[in-house]
Amino acid sequence: MLIVLLCALLLDYFLGEPKKEYHPLVMFGQFATHLEEHLNEYQLENSDNLDDIALEKQQQKNKINGLIAALICLIPISILIYIIHQTDTILGYLIDLAVLYFALGLHSLKQHADTIFQALKKQHLEDARQAVALIVSRDTEQMNEEDMARATTESILENGSDAVLAAIFWFLLAGAPGVIMYRLSNTLDAMWGYKTPRYSHFGFFIAKFDDLLNYIPARLTALSYALAGNWDKAIRCGQKQGSLWESSNAGIVMSTGAGALNVKLGGADYYHGQYKQRPDLGCGEQAKTETIKQASHLLDRATLLWVVVIALISVPVWL
Repeated sequence: MLIVLLCALLLDYFLGEPKKEYHPLVMFGQFATHLEEHLNEYQLENSDNLDDIALEKQQQKNKINGLIAALICLIPISILIYIIHQTDTILGYLIDLAVLYFALGLHSLKQHADTIFQALKKQHLEDARQAVALIVSRDTEQMNEEDMARATTESILENGSDAVLAAIFWFLLAGAPGVIMYRLSNTLDAMWGYKTPRYSHFGFFIAKFDDLLNYIPARLTALSYALAGNWDKAIRCGQKQGSLWESSNAGIVMSTGAGALNVKLGGADYYHGQYKQRPDLGCGEQAKTETIKQASHLLDRATLLWVVVIALISVPVWL
């Protein structure tokens, strides 16, 4: 496990993310989009011709459609990977390596963050806004430097759990099949897990399932951020603020990460043209351009901590 993990991290570091047109997750996303377009009946949910009883039935039907779509996306490929993984030991290790490499997003995440950091340092604010728009779902047109630093820092902390440490957790727990199940679920949640008229019912199942898969990894990530940063403030912020966020998994990760960095995150933002007041996270100063680098370094230290712990656990096995 340790050797596969180290090799995957090295591949991610030196090769980075595969080109978009060749990335398996991009092809999976295209298939999921096609499936959603055919199964999602959100138009019927919003029809003026439905009474309360008919509306409730239609909403339940759309939840079932979302469940069916999720099962179609997740089950066949997970079973296939499991069968191949069990067939041959060498092939199993190669599959582990390939799946974990494609699932990890450490280099890509840091690369995006550095692009924003460099643009902000040069005061190329429009370039920075365009780069921020690639990694967050909020509106970026009116963002100032502080807003972009805050949004980027939040993205690093949250995706450090989703795209890095949680993938490693499921690899350790269930090998390639576990990583596949987790990463595809996380991708579907990013596509369908919004509380909008289109996705609030269709994406209900996958949102709950992704929350379940992330429950333990999110809290281990929060602990790792605390150990890798300001322990006292991280723990205090996590305990007081983690449950205030809409997603408890994201809340515990970002509040603890903000405390570890001794910065303030959260607060108001615009999503799809609508003003949304979010809880305040963290403590200390407002996020600034340098905070982006500090967050990247915090994620590096947390990842290294995981590698060291895994190595220490693996030593008795080798002996």
